[in-house]
Amino acid sequence: MAKFRSYYGKDFLFVLLLVSYISFQVATCGSIVKFLPGFNGPLPFLLETGYVGVGEKEDVQVFYYFIESENNPKEDPLMLWLTGGPGCSALSGLVFEIGPLEFRKEEYNGSLPNLILKPYPWTKVSNIIFVDLPVFTGFTYATTNSGSQRSDSILVHQTHQFFRKWLVDHPKFQSNDIYIGGDSYSGIPLPAVVQEIVQGNEKGVQPWINLQGYLLGNAITTRKEHNYKVSFAHGMGLISDELYNSLRINCKGDYINVESRNILCSKDIGLFEEAISGLNSPHILDPKCDWRDDTEKILRRSLIKKYPYNFLTSNLKLPPLSCRSYPYILCGFWANDESVRKALHIRKGSMGKWYRCTFNIPNKQDILSSYDYHVNLSRKGIRSLIYSGDHDMLVPFLGTQAWIRSLNYSIVDDWRQWHADDQVAGYTRTYSNLMTFATVKGGGHTAPEYQPKECLEMFSRWISNKTL
Repeated sequence: MAKFRSYYGKDFLFVLLLVSYISFQVATCGSIVKFLPGFNGPLPFLLETGYVGVGEKEDVQVFYYFIESENNPKEDPLMLWLTGGPGCSALSGLVFEIGPLEFRKEEYNGSLPNLILKPYPWTKVSNIIFVDLPVFTGFTYATTNSGSQRSDSILVHQTHQFFRKWLVDHPKFQSNDIYIGGDSYSGIPLPAVVQEIVQGNEKGVQPWINLQGYLLGNAITTRKEHNYKVSFAHGMGLISDELYNSLRINCKGDYINVESRNILCSKDIGLFEEAISGLNSPHILDPKCDWRDDTEKILRRSLIKKYPYNFLTSNLKLPPLSCRSYPYILCGFWANDESVRKALHIRKGSMGKWYRCTFNIPNKQDILSSYDYHVNLSRKGIRSLIYSGDHDMLVPFLGTQAWIRSLNYSIVDDWRQWHADDQVAGYTRTYSNLMTFATVKGGGHTAPEYQPKECLEMFSRWISNKTL
């Protein structure tokens, strides 16, 4: 198995996995986790971790974290959550977005980072499965070369197969209302996952999945969202009227296709990039805090040798403690600790170093747009919640609004404020196709990381079929 552990830098051949529509058999291995290193005392909620084998040979072992609702697990909804990337760990979604734990923000001193409870997790109202997919995301690993392939379509089939197998092993949740949720790049595969679940139900695949809807935050959909950075930047006062108008004229509304640019357009794009340089694209009001991928290694070495930071290489960029991204470093130290892996029941020798996101592994983009999947699901009456942090410049809310508007569905609840604690939390609109769009005021990429209280309120109302 050793040759499958060092997967970085390999040239992968991509294949499409075939899913046979038959009843799924139990192929799971879950364990209850009562204590976690870095957390003081027993966990005040039920955490289960484990693996589910997917693929014809079960040569991909999918790792998951399952957290029961703190309210009423038997009756509260069950949600499967896909973190984006592709290749960002489920742990990232758990501790930085919607889960009940987070890292205490304190300067790393060589000891194990500390975990504390998060005040506004979505597990207050829902059971949630956080899943590490695609393969080589988080603690998910492959045992064969064919299992090492990554693509959008493979992710779709593996997620579907994982979920039905998980439900076989957890029959008490089969009657719960079920939702599929995710954010960022998950906007591409997730609607296809939902469609495959619906088709599986229609074909009689067992166990039947009691699907009630899906939700996506700050999600890529058409892969043209980057085209709306210009209008977003203009609306936010980041570029001048003159540059904006010149960009529109010279680039003819296309700011993505490099090959079609004329000289004037290229010049304007250069001025645009200069104008937004130094800004933090995930949230334009946050400071820009860059750090290198090998920061963890260098920082650990400096602590061992007792070197002060200014003795380190000049190109080391360690974010200050005030930066929102600082806990990303703590997460790496925590997840790569042997005591943590033992507590999480990670199979020894199955993985090398854990990474929060595995962007450097090839992923075949064979789903070019998820737009048609939204159309198909709307026709079948599947509810959806599409939300955007309104200060996100990576996937601007204007791009999301554009593809929703192009659906041309009639509006049943027009543009208005929605509130949390008697304060404006954002704006929302609901369409006749059971789709609700919402902005989260002050939210970035992704919204729950920046506005957790408001996002919990939004999620709670939506899954309860209440208006925002």
